[in-house]
Amino acid sequence: MIDTEKIQARRNEAWREELRKNVKAKERTTIERVHMPELAPNYRNTKLKEEVNQGLSAEQALMEAKRCLDCPTPTCMSGCPVQINIPTFVKNIERGEFLEAAKVLKETSALPAVCGRVCPQEKQCESQCVYTLKMNKEAVAIGYLERFAADFERESGQMSIPEMQAPNGIKVAAIGSGPAGLAFAGDMAKLGYDVTVFEALHEIGGVLKYGIPEFRLPNSIVEAEIDNMRKMGVKFEKNCIIGKTISYEDLHEMEFKGIFAASGAGLPNFMNIPGENLIGVMSSNEYLTRVNLMDASNPDSDTPVQLGKKVAIIGGGNTAMDAVRTAKRIGAERAMIVYRRSEEEMPARLEEIKHAKEEGVEFLTLHNPLAYEGDEKGHLQRMLLQKMELGEPDASGRRSPVAIEGATEWVEVDEVIVSVGVSPNPLIPSTFLGLDVARKGTIVVNQDTMQSSLPDVYAGGDIVRGGATVILAMGDGRKAAAAMDERIQSEKS
Repeated sequence: MIDTEKIQARRNEAWREELRKNVKAKERTTIERVHMPELAPNYRNTKLKEEVNQGLSAEQALMEAKRCLDCPTPTCMSGCPVQINIPTFVKNIERGEFLEAAKVLKETSALPAVCGRVCPQEKQCESQCVYTLKMNKEAVAIGYLERFAADFERESGQMSIPEMQAPNGIKVAAIGSGPAGLAFAGDMAKLGYDVTVFEALHEIGGVLKYGIPEFRLPNSIVEAEIDNMRKMGVKFEKNCIIGKTISYEDLHEMEFKGIFAASGAGLPNFMNIPGENLIGVMSSNEYLTRVNLMDASNPDSDTPVQLGKKVAIIGGGNTAMDAVRTAKRIGAERAMIVYRRSEEEMPARLEEIKHAKEEGVEFLTLHNPLAYEGDEKGHLQRMLLQKMELGEPDASGRRSPVAIEGATEWVEVDEVIVSVGVSPNPLIPSTFLGLDVARKGTIVVNQDTMQSSLPDVYAGGDIVRGGATVILAMGDGRKAAAAMDERIQSEKS
């Protein structure tokens, strides 16, 4: 039997050696990191569905790929939760073999075009780049290159599916079509399983569709990735609520041999302060879901959302940035981020903070809301803010905010969007009898296998973590797929 992996490895080493001869390491380190072309701020802050980042040209991608030093021990891979073979896909780009680069991405990632846009590479693979670790220089733009390769393949009309094992006839289910569920489904399909993904909403994609605005992640990109999974044989069932429409026992009767729970964390948290029940106060989950999935910013929509003129978003994460930038695009004259810590403590990506500032968003850092007040009809009119200062670090390592006694101020607002975290969807934990659930409602799993207390149920993403990035959720899905496959195959033998 021909060992194709060894043949490919020898081929890769041969062309890497050739590349080393052509471009020396010293020359590579003098190349400046590429800058992503973007829409102009004054144009984009009125465009809800036009993507801000415009992607790299082929020339930019080729030059950026030349910066990769082809390290003997590629530390960048240690920072990737889905274990993409980063050096190989980057070197394929350097050689001009863009379709080959896309194929390498698909070996381990079900959503390369998505991850190239929304994965926090600066905290993952790029944070482990040798440029960052040892040279005090900007990392190779791995995320930009990932997006380039995936986009090139899609735009070429030559989207490929990864290598697939022969169908084994064994049925497995994923609950939720977000990044964890899709990553699980992709890996199980490659292993030959009959995979069905159950989605409660009317659109496939989970948080990729309802939670992330199109100016950051266009729906067409998500759809293209999902269509490719359909070509791999993955089946999708919409408008189906597991735990309500279909029970755990029903799944067994339908002969599913393994279940992966990836139902997310869609239950919004509030601060329980006076005035949160006023008209004009809502969660970021509701706000973004209605705008992204229900065309709620359109006054003719069946479920229109309030178009506030003085809008405050409470929180400092990526979801808060998505909400405030959305508010700006649908008509807010004043859009504010209210965050109780300083900007340095914000969990949002630096790029998202930069884009928000460029678009005219105000940042009221070291402020925390104490109460909201409304008019006689119950409509929000203003909020009371407590000024804060930073104290000692808390358990997360960030300095704790401390109220400055007597330092408060009223700020006029007609809409407040609360983005202070989410809790897990309670339906699966409450209806799968025998499932161990943590105090905060997350499913308890073996961290090595993602297996729950029910042997055939695995879980990952926000339902386990309480809140996670797309790439961490995908890593959970891949880990669960590998462990479930091992269990099912061992039971067969």
